[in-house]
Amino acid sequence: MAAWASGARGQASEPPKAIPTIDPPDPNPRTPAFKLPPKSCDTHTHIFGPAAKYPFAEHRPYNTADAPLEAFRAVHDRIGVDRCVIVNATVHGTDNRVVTDAIAQSEGAYKGIANVKDEMSDKELEALDKGGICGCRFAFLKRLGGVGDMTKFQRIVHRVAELGWHVDVYFEPGTIAEFASVLTALPTRYVIDHMGTVQAGKGLDDPGFTALLDLQKKDEKCWVKITGLERASAAGKPFHDAVPFARKLIDNAPDRVIWGTDWPHPNVKVMPNDGEIVDLIPLYAPDAAIQQKLLVDNPARLFKFT
Repeated sequence: MAAWASGARGQASEPPKAIPTIDPPDPNPRTPAFKLPPKSCDTHTHIFGPAAKYPFAEHRPYNTADAPLEAFRAVHDRIGVDRCVIVNATVHGTDNRVVTDAIAQSEGAYKGIANVKDEMSDKELEALDKGGICGCRFAFLKRLGGVGDMTKFQRIVHRVAELGWHVDVYFEPGTIAEFASVLTALPTRYVIDHMGTVQAGKGLDDPGFTALLDLQKKDEKCWVKITGLERASAAGKPFHDAVPFARKLIDNAPDRVIWGTDWPHPNVKVMPNDGEIVDLIPLYAPDAAIQQKLLVDNPARLFKFT
């Protein structure tokens, strides 16, 4: 319960030579057969560097090649995304400039999720808010070094709630039930990353997944990202074994689900192609009205796009 990743991100004691290096994204995203509706929003994506301009944190949990704004834009142009939400990656620690600088160049098409810590001043948080940040992320994952003080977590959450931000949370598989009471008591909306890190191999009746469905149904503050099907899949490409989980979450609360690619896909076992990710959408959201909610209306409401 003490796991969190705001101030504790990147506090690993390993020397730089021990930091693992992750794979780069597929450099050739194909044009998807499914055409995204106008103003579709990729609500979970990252920018890495370039490190020469936006240095990676010294005590980062992994090394990565640059995945800069130019490549980011090229992927979205290819797959048909008009809006996006940039989630600051752990490699950048609590330096959020890579996100706010991209937002400033987007003419209103981008919003951001920051990495924060309780030691930040009100002025620093207010500057992030003015820069297009509308939420902050906490990764409750051991591999990201997220072990810290829950008192600090509660304090920073209440501070960002006053700014109208929501909280983005990323959990270890099967741990939603452990955190349910913490989540329902939050003073603001929260978004659960990557479908709660479900594991398709365990089936739809897995207690970890049913706990997520229960929380999503009962708590109006709970939103879920339909992302990471490649992470959930046990069978690998084309990740169809994860589709029923996505569909179940969408049917369970269609007004509180959002979609994203997770480009450039850090720490995945099987690297997806972003065009293939888009083509999964009509499999778990075959109805046009639901597609409009998932891709356009819900993110516009949550992230306050005009």
